[in-house]
Amino acid sequence: MANVALIIAGGSGARMHQDIPKQFLTVNEKPVIVYTMEAFQKHSNIDAIAVVCIQGWEQILWAYAKQFNITKLEMVVPGGANGQESIRNGLFELEKKYGPEDIVLIHDAIRPMVSEEIISDCIVKTQEYGCAIAAIPCAEAMLVTEDALSSKETFSRDNLKRTQTPQGFRLGTICDVHREALKVGNTSSVASCTLMIEMGHQVYFSAGSEKNIKLTTVDDIDIFKALLIAKRSDWLKE
Repeated sequence: MANVALIIAGGSGARMHQDIPKQFLTVNEKPVIVYTMEAFQKHSNIDAIAVVCIQGWEQILWAYAKQFNITKLEMVVPGGANGQESIRNGLFELEKKYGPEDIVLIHDAIRPMVSEEIISDCIVKTQEYGCAIAAIPCAEAMLVTEDALSSKETFSRDNLKRTQTPQGFRLGTICDVHREALKVGNTSSVASCTLMIEMGHQVYFSAGSEKNIKLTTVDDIDIFKALLIAKRSDWLKE
C-alpha cells in the first residue's frame, strides 16, 4: 500500500501582493514550495509526491525538483478554477495510477514547516480511521458576529479545532466524495475536511502544530524566516 503526498500549489496568492505566486517566492535562496516538497521527500513513509500546479509554472516546478533533488516527484497536474477543483484534478490523476486503499495526504504548498511527526501521525491516523485532519486546539477567545464589527455572543473554544494540512484519506474514498459532490453541485468547499462533512462523512483528527503555519501574508513570511533560524539553531546544537 502506497502513501502519496498531493501538494496543492494552484493558487495565485493575491493577498501576498507579489508578482509571482506565493508558493514560488524565494526565502533564503530556496522557493517556498521546495521546502514543502523536501519535507515529504525526506519522510521514509512517503512513496511519491504529486503537485497540482498553477498554470504556466509546471516546467519551473520540474526544474526545481531536479535542482533540489526531489526524486519522489512523479506528476505535476494543472490547477483548477478554485481549490476544490485543483484538489479534484490531482486526485483523479492519482486514481489512474494508485489503488482505492492507497493513502493520499493532501497538503498546502504554502505550509513549508510541516514536520516529520505531523506527516507520520496523519498516515497512522488515516490507516486507523480512514481519514485524518491535522488540527490544533483553539487557544483564543471566540466571539460570534453578525456584522463583522461587533459581538454580543461567545462560542466555547473547547468545542473548536483549527484545521491545517496534511489531510489524509483513502484515495478511493476521497475520489468518491468528489464525484458525489459534483453530482449535487457542491463545487466550492473551502477544504477537503469541510467537503467530507458537507457530504455527510465523519472526519478524525491527527496532530498539527502552531509551527505548521500557512504563508498567506507578508507577515507570515517573516514568521517563516524566524522559524527557519530557530530550526537551524536546533540542528547546530545536535
